[in-house]
Amino acid sequence: MLDRRDVVKRLLIDRGDLLVVPGLGAPTYDVAAAGDHKLNFYLWGAMGGAAMIGLGLALARPDRRVAVITGDGEMLMGLGSLATIGVKQPANLSIVVLDNRHYGETGMQASHTDAGINLIGIARACRFVDTRAISEEEDIEETRRLLHTHQGPFFAQVQVKTDDVSRVLPIRDGHEIKCRFMAALTAP
Repeated sequence: MLDRRDVVKRLLIDRGDLLVVPGLGAPTYDVAAAGDHKLNFYLWGAMGGAAMIGLGLALARPDRRVAVITGDGEMLMGLGSLATIGVKQPANLSIVVLDNRHYGETGMQASHTDAGINLIGIARACRFVDTRAISEEEDIEETRRLLHTHQGPFFAQVQVKTDDVSRVLPIRDGHEIKCRFMAALTAP
């Protein structure tokens, strides 16, 4: 199993103008720990919505790369979004699921991926162009490259440890997050 914080940090090295939508909870803390950025669109209280927000950004800005970095619990709450993404086929959208097989924000109950639900299989059935199961260190660099270059939609499921790591809280004011993100997105 991989260290989630290290994986996210490595995925976001030299990110350039990559738009990042972290899912609720630990993925937000992981993205913030990798370095706060004006092009991070943090979600607070939007469980299950990260992939759809990423899709909206990808469709609105086909000239920009969009990465959704979320957890298995959040992705399971928004499974229908994978079908919509499959229909729309945004070439600039990547989804990375950090799968610790638990619902971390509600007490570490086992998630459905712990019971064998296959998110890779679901993404394939939803016509994602490429899917990857990531469980080895050597796969991280290739995944980072694909976030920046792949003609997607691209889906990666990363097997991570269940370790409880400290929370790194980014800004929490929704209005401020929106305004900061929009200003960065439209800056020359």
